[in-house]
Amino acid sequence: MADENTPSEPKSETAPEAPRKATARRRPKVAPKEEAAPAETAEPKAKDEGPRAPRRADLSPGQRTLLRTRGDIDRRRPLFGRQARYRYYRIGRDMSWRAPRGLQSKQRRHYGYRPKVVRVGYRSPARVRGLVPSGFRPIIVHTASDLEKMNARLEAAIIARTVGTRRRLVLEETARKLGIHVLNPIVKSEREA
Repeated sequence: MADENTPSEPKSETAPEAPRKATARRRPKVAPKEEAAPAETAEPKAKDEGPRAPRRADLSPGQRTLLRTRGDIDRRRPLFGRQARYRYYRIGRDMSWRAPRGLQSKQRRHYGYRPKVVRVGYRSPARVRGLVPSGFRPIIVHTASDLEKMNARLEAAIIARTVGTRRRLVLEETARKLGIHVLNPIVKSEREA
């Protein structure tokens, strides 16, 4: 038993472990830098022809605060359910809203066990109403001329659903050259992914 332990210990401690650690440390440092460096330098030159599209809108500090406040209000806001939506599938399936008008309607009279009724107090602040969470004002775009009229710092493009794939790709490329953020792109850039 002593003979078996003595020859195996030096082999396992010195010979196999030292090269493994050294090669494991060297490979990730040397190989990716050599392979990745030419690819990274070549791609931006070919792709970046225009300004870079901003990730967030250029809002004032007050508007940023209101945007955060709107998020808090959204979390507290109840789901407004139509009267008898739980009773009839045709009413409740699309979460539409109609005000309760019945004379004996418990929901209209705000009984606590009934769903909440839509009221003006649940609205978000007027200065940030209609903005997407990143702070942009969404603009529906059909043509390249619509893109040219946009302010890239405050507005973001939504390509209309009626635009086909071929023209949509052209619009996305135009928006990228103009530095306009597209909210519903087909082609995700490396920065977005």
